[in-house]
Amino acid sequence: MHTMPAHAAHHDDREIETLEEFDATVSARGSLAGFRVQAVDLTDRTRELLATDTANAVFLGCPMREDAAAKVRADGAMVFPPVPGLPFDPYRGLLYSPDELFAGLAKGYEETLDARAYAWFQQTKADGDILASMLRSIHDDAVSDALDELLRDTRVVGVMGGHAMGRGTDAYAGAARLGRELTRAGFTVATGGGPGAMEAANLGAYATPFDDEMLTEALQLLAKAPKFTPSITDWAAAAFEVRTRWPRGGASVGIPTWFYGHEPPNPFASHIAKYFANATREDGLLARSNAGVVFLPGAAGTVQEIFDNATPNYYESRGEPTPMVLVDRVHWTEKLPTWPLLRSLARERSMESRIALVDRIEEAPEALKRLGG
Repeated sequence: MHTMPAHAAHHDDREIETLEEFDATVSARGSLAGFRVQAVDLTDRTRELLATDTANAVFLGCPMREDAAAKVRADGAMVFPPVPGLPFDPYRGLLYSPDELFAGLAKGYEETLDARAYAWFQQTKADGDILASMLRSIHDDAVSDALDELLRDTRVVGVMGGHAMGRGTDAYAGAARLGRELTRAGFTVATGGGPGAMEAANLGAYATPFDDEMLTEALQLLAKAPKFTPSITDWAAAAFEVRTRWPRGGASVGIPTWFYGHEPPNPFASHIAKYFANATREDGLLARSNAGVVFLPGAAGTVQEIFDNATPNYYESRGEPTPMVLVDRVHWTEKLPTWPLLRSLARERSMESRIALVDRIEEAPEALKRLGG
């Protein structure tokens, strides 16, 4: 129940994303004609490449020896060579893992892939470099492809909320229990992948296989570094301490962006779809929440997400409206009176029966089930 479908069985049958798939295809078919090989290191597969038909194949960022590259080009294959000097792989076949994004954390956050990709983004954005903007688009497209493959045939519930919710607070603990309950109910939790409410929901999903004691202790450990300021290193290290103590937690998805570079991804999402373009990320996160969205208290970003989600529900442009549950009556009716507007929009439309306002986070799963019919 807590595992997501393995990606290999689900992606386009012509896509090869690992060396194992490459070897299996060559031995089973004896041909790579028409296949797409994505970010697989083929340096040690020269013999196979020289002996196999690769007509109309496409090689995206696959390192290979010069003689192999010349031969597959002569076959009529397209070769997009790896781009040297990048901190990330624009042609990647799979989503990021926390270990990959935070590799090098022991030397400080600045050394990690996550921080280096953001630094590259800042630099190339300032230069207005056309190659860099193309590489960002290719990367984001590859991430979307990997995300679609991962989530095929899963029921995804989005949990939205601000990055300001501190570890060690009751609200954070509540969001964690919400993530755990949704995961135990068979949903896949997806968040914006950042700190605060987003991290709490991913932590809850991670806590799914363990007992209540684990979540209580994990919350105490994390409270030592309540925010990602002043030190992202300390903040992330506390999360990895929890992951080391309780390995093999439940799966969930985080969908963050380098557009908000000051805001690191949280290490509790097992699969991280990190984007350069925030608009692609926002739309992708909500479009994939096919079983509904829970909105925890947040500020401008969360308000934007509410209406980004309400619009397709209003026009039914993605089919049947999906459930929307807003949590915290005072927040959404007085502090930021989003609920009255949402209710007015929904009036006499089919989305009217798919929206709810609840007071407490504990009521959200039940409301979601009720609205989902």
